Amino acid sequence: MITPSVRARVERLDAGELPAYIHDLAGLRAHVAGVRAALPERVELYYAAKANPAPEILAALAGGVDGCEVSSGGELAHVRAHLPDTPLAFGGPGKTAAELVTALDLGVERFHVESGHELRLLAALAARHAPDRDVDVLLRVNLPLGPEVLRGAALAMGGDPSPFGLDPDGVEACLGLFRGPDAGRLRLRGIHAHLASGLDADTQVDVAGRVVAWSLALADRHGVELHEVNVGGGMAVDYANPADRFDWRRLGAGLDRILAGRPRLTLRVEPGRALTAYCGWYATEVLDVKHSHGEAFAILRGGTHHLRTPAAKGHDQPFTVVAGTNPWPHPWPRPAVHDTHVTLAGQLCTPKDVLARHKPITRLRAGDRVAFALAGAYAWNISHHDFLMHPHPTFHYV
Repeated sequence: MITPSVRARVERLDAGELPAYIHDLAGLRAHVAGVRAALPERVELYYAAKANPAPEILAALAGGVDGCEVSSGGELAHVRAHLPDTPLAFGGPGKTAAELVTALDLGVERFHVESGHELRLLAALAARHAPDRDVDVLLRVNLPLGPEVLRGAALAMGGDPSPFGLDPDGVEACLGLFRGPDAGRLRLRGIHAHLASGLDADTQVDVAGRVVAWSLALADRHGVELHEVNVGGGMAVDYANPADRFDWRRLGAGLDRILAGRPRLTLRVEPGRALTAYCGWYATEVLDVKHSHGEAFAILRGGTHHLRTPAAKGHDQPFTVVAGTNPWPHPWPRPAVHDTHVTLAGQLCTPKDVLARHKPITRLRAGDRVAFALAGAYAWNISHHDFLMHPHPTFHYV
């Protein structure tokens, strides 16, 4: 599971550099190239920068993706600064007027609009800040597909009452605004739908087909042309079985069928986690091994204030034990466990600071190092860094 280059870096790190994030950029580039090759030509691949906006990650992705999706003014400025020539789509449910002005000033290519109010606000701002160019809009729709369609979803973003997007009748009501006197240079480019995360390829294809069919029926009813349908991200990452990866070829074949007979339509996908999760590891060391009421615990340097993912998603983070290379600096034996189950906890003063529970271990000793896999997305950037004011991890790229 752990690559040789990452294992070597974990072993070489000085103790003062732990905990550490290690990212395999060569592996990331190869993975993204494989994803791009699996998708049809008329399917654009955008990276959802919220998953991991580290400059090194963005630079590694730059040649493999068609653009980036950003969801705040901060993300927008950050990604534009590091990828000045990469097309951007600006999404998110709570855009401020200042953020929209920044996006207009920076020449954002697509706006994912979430409400009639936001559409009117964008039109008014565009008339003042971008009067000489078209401003392309995708209306985000919350289609009521129901749980039988969104089967297996780890996180539902739509399909039921939600703060995200417009109900279908709300989308229809917005269409008239593009023909009104206040629309200015606003141009309806297409429909955007991101309804769930954690879907397998067959479900993704099913959802995409339904979104496209609804979008084209909408266009026919109102006599408008839609050039793009953005079917979102949410490709599954299996933390319980990291070797079981999302089937990008199956998705590509399904999207190709959806595009057949529709030569003027472009589709877009916006994965985040499924692109970068596999390239990252969180490496740390075992500070102590102890028992409590018959259960074994390993206390690690660091914890969920560095890697919040397992606490946020309620899963066990997969890991590899790397035997300690430094001599044990005490006259007593290392505390250790053998052939048992261990819970791996961090340094925080909360019982929620757990990275993995009751995992089988052949041997684990104080001083050993542990490398947690699938730490390349929604990891450091979503964590509560300064709770208890422990040192931040170091960052390394191989």
